[in-house]
Amino acid sequence: MVKNQGRPVTPLLTVDCVAFNSNGRVLLIRRANEPFAGQYALPGGFVDVGETVEDACRRELLEETGVKAGKLTLIGVYSHPDRDPRGHTVSVVFLTEINGRPTAADDASAAEWVADWLKSPLAFDHARIVADGRRRLVRRQKRCKPKD
Repeated sequence: MVKNQGRPVTPLLTVDCVAFNSNGRVLLIRRANEPFAGQYALPGGFVDVGETVEDACRRELLEETGVKAGKLTLIGVYSHPDRDPRGHTVSVVFLTEINGRPTAADDASAAEWVADWLKSPLAFDHARIVADGRRRLVRRQKRCKPKD
């Protein structure tokens, strides 16, 4: 284990938000910066010191898309050491169901609701994350559907 001033050097903590609207579209940004500049990605970013992961998720979604998060549901934690070419990051990922008109800001060059996300190359490991989020959403909708 590497130490820095007596503290262990650990992966950086990030959050990502998988937001679906009532039409089943996912909210994606186009990255303005490297890595993966110009590619679709989930809204997300680094957790600030003193901030909960839930608050970081809400903040990043609002900063990058102008859309406020609804209720957040944990999808999972993604921690493969090679998931980010800049270095080892661990992302806590949340699902939300929302509607709204996105406007790109912060480090997003565009923000839009995307129907055919399966056909678009996504940055990082975001294709896997969106697929996991979609499965979670479908399971939740089946549980909440009224029985005949």
